[in-house]
Amino acid sequence: MYRILKKKILNPTVTQMEIEAPLIAKKAQAGQFIILRVDEEGERIPLTIAGCDKVGGGVSIIFQIVGGTTMALNEKQEGEYIQDFVGPLGTPTHLEGLKKVAVVGGGVGCAIALPVARALYERGCEVTSIVGFRNRDLVILEEEFRAYSNRFRLVTDDGSYGEKGNVCAPLNEFLQAGETFDEVITIGPLIMMKFVALATKPYAIKTVASMNPIMIDGTGMCGGCRLTVGGETKFACVDGPDFDAHLIDFDEAMKRSRMYAEFEAEARENHCNLYKKEK
Repeated sequence: MYRILKKKILNPTVTQMEIEAPLIAKKAQAGQFIILRVDEEGERIPLTIAGCDKVGGGVSIIFQIVGGTTMALNEKQEGEYIQDFVGPLGTPTHLEGLKKVAVVGGGVGCAIALPVARALYERGCEVTSIVGFRNRDLVILEEEFRAYSNRFRLVTDDGSYGEKGNVCAPLNEFLQAGETFDEVITIGPLIMMKFVALATKPYAIKTVASMNPIMIDGTGMCGGCRLTVGGETKFACVDGPDFDAHLIDFDEAMKRSRMYAEFEAEARENHCNLYKKEK
């Protein structure tokens, strides 16, 4: 059993928790993930490690409430316990030798982008962070990104906060002005990462996409995170989650991700009904 040390509501659909897991905190690196179960009968879900307190032994996770399991997790409070918390898993994000990087995050994907930006910044890399959200109410981790970025741009689709537009607008602005980056790292909705890759390709800038958003069971057995990279079949959880964004078949990945929408809706409905009965 693993104790919940802290819980913080970041926005109406996104929650941050710190779980007491000192062995994971000691070894985890940016880009890796854990697998958890809320209780003995719960399903296993992968969540990216958003940060670690290597001294205190806490591991931060940030999750969006989208299905029955994340609803159950969100009902847990500080001091309570979850059943399983396993990791660190996945290949860490490659950071060696990078001197100038643009980190582009969208929505809850910013929870994955932040530890990457932080790790790069602490290594002395010049970090340009670009983050995007649908509106002001959904903005998360702004101050944290500012703390670990040499340059920071925030955009919202409706212009209710920051600049109006999507993340490609400031990225294109930098590229068209002749800005060069050793690498662009993008994490967020599949459609966003697709267009980030399209923006950087004409400039031949290496671009890495984190495919965490399509992971389901985190072991490669379910096949849900299967994708095509450079004509070869890969699994995000065991081969990644980071891949060359210019080689990913994003259209195929987006089509597959929509296959589970009905199951998620059914899980939410079942959990809500069970919760009402218990009350």
